[in-house]
Amino acid sequence: ERVSPAERAGTTERARAAATPSPRLRVAPPPPVSVPRAPFVALILVLVVGGVLGILLVNTKINENSFRLERLQQQQAKLDVDQQQLDKEIADAKAPGNLTATARRLGMVEAEEPAYIRLPDGRVIGVPQPANGQPSVTSQQGAGG
Repeated sequence: ERVSPAERAGTTERARAAATPSPRLRVAPPPPVSVPRAPFVALILVLVVGGVLGILLVNTKINENSFRLERLQQQQAKLDVDQQQLDKEIADAKAPGNLTATARRLGMVEAEEPAYIRLPDGRVIGVPQPANGQPSVTSQQGAGG
């Protein structure tokens, strides 16, 4: 058998490879990453300052609105007191004695037999007659006015 020189070289290489252990493969560390630090630091500073200013602005608005709310509540309390006072004055003016006194001051006199108008058909019930009586001395007509 004849072996060509190329075959002989191939078998010698195989024999050498089998005789020497192959080197162990290992993972190489990643190449170092160089990140510019100045833009990162500037970004962090801008975020922190912006956050602080935002919180300060929100806090200022909350305080401003709380003062406004307190002022409006005080105004509402004053208006409630005014309304109660006006309701009391209306109730006093509606009292029968006060209505009679106010009518006399205006020069009105009491009618003896009143006549009524029925609203659905407009029919007059009773005979309307003018009231006979002297106006009160405190009325505008009685005072010559």
